[in-house]
Amino acid sequence: MFRPLECFIGLRYLRARGRNGFISFISLASMLGVAVGVAALIVILSVMNGFEGELRERLLSMTAHASLQAPSGGLEDWPVHRETARATPGIRGAAPYVRLEGMLAHGSQLAGAEIRGVLPALEPEVSRIGEFMRRGGLDDLVPEAGYIILGRVLALSIGAEVGGEVAVLVPELVPGGAGIRPRLRSFTVSGIFEAGLQDHDGGLALVHLDEAARLAGLGTAVTGLRLETDDVFTAPRLARALAAELGLRHSDWTVENASYFRAIRLEKTMMTTIMLLIVAVAAFNIVASLVMVVTEKHTDIAILRTLGLSAPAVNRIFMVQGCVIGTVGLALGVGLGIGLTLNIETLVPWLEQTFRFQIMPGDVYYVTDIPAELRWPDVSLIAAASLVLTLLATVYPARRAAGIAPAEALRYD
Repeated sequence: MFRPLECFIGLRYLRARGRNGFISFISLASMLGVAVGVAALIVILSVMNGFEGELRERLLSMTAHASLQAPSGGLEDWPVHRETARATPGIRGAAPYVRLEGMLAHGSQLAGAEIRGVLPALEPEVSRIGEFMRRGGLDDLVPEAGYIILGRVLALSIGAEVGGEVAVLVPELVPGGAGIRPRLRSFTVSGIFEAGLQDHDGGLALVHLDEAARLAGLGTAVTGLRLETDDVFTAPRLARALAAELGLRHSDWTVENASYFRAIRLEKTMMTTIMLLIVAVAAFNIVASLVMVVTEKHTDIAILRTLGLSAPAVNRIFMVQGCVIGTVGLALGVGLGIGLTLNIETLVPWLEQTFRFQIMPGDVYYVTDIPAELRWPDVSLIAAASLVLTLLATVYPARRAAGIAPAEALRYD
């Protein structure tokens, strides 16, 4: 017999079938419940991490990591500021842009849109718009050519096709506060892109920087500079420091897309809470199985007490049982969850082929594959929370066992 005695007796009780095999079944069900809950939680959080990364990548493929703007009006000496930004450690690229809000018209159809002026030669430094071009390319945007590139949803909403004409109407404030007058310009659609995000595909149009500046009445000035950083998570800090150095205003992707990521964090929190309920149900099963073990073994407990075993030692016997059930279930769940997450790219196509259905059809979703990103801090947090739940489940049965009075138990047995 090995020591400590509490571990020996606890493991012996766990292995013994006893008169009531139903207790062993509940213990096994509790163990499997913990395993299934932990595995499901790891897989779901990894998939949500994958979707968050996919969303961030698609957002930042069209919008820069950060931007700099003049305190008022346009940014005149942007080439100097661009060279300063490119020389800053951590900043990979910088490109000027002009931003306008206006209306696009084709035939009798109208739609509001953001008109963004870009320099095609510099745009690859801060975006991946070229990867999403379905027809045409950025090279079509040349000065004085009058070309425009539309998002796919925007083009569909006004019925525009490549080669068609669209009218761009931009409001302009009349000097002296006399009101607003329109600036109207006709463009030829030279390309269509599809980034997979409604805000971009349904509300963004690209023109050459010079033509956008003329529409905005900025002359040689621009709205600001868009920045690309080596690490997207350092963009807020770098933009803030550079803006303070140059005396400019700044913004970054965490501010411009805050609603998207706030919604994802809320979904992850709710899904984590819901899936932890599965582990909690398994923990309640541990409570039930241990209570039944205490009821079945009350005579054995009384004999052990009369032989000198202390109440705290009896307490630890049943805590050992609960800990073993919870730990084995947790280990199985972590292994299963990690295995499913790492092989989800293989499992999902196999399920779709076997059962002849598509989880995310391409005509409904932009993302047709299920991405998964396994984060070890999440795995550690899930394991710790599950272990705490299973430990808490042993408290009541163990205290009940420790409270058995030997004389009372032996008298009526």
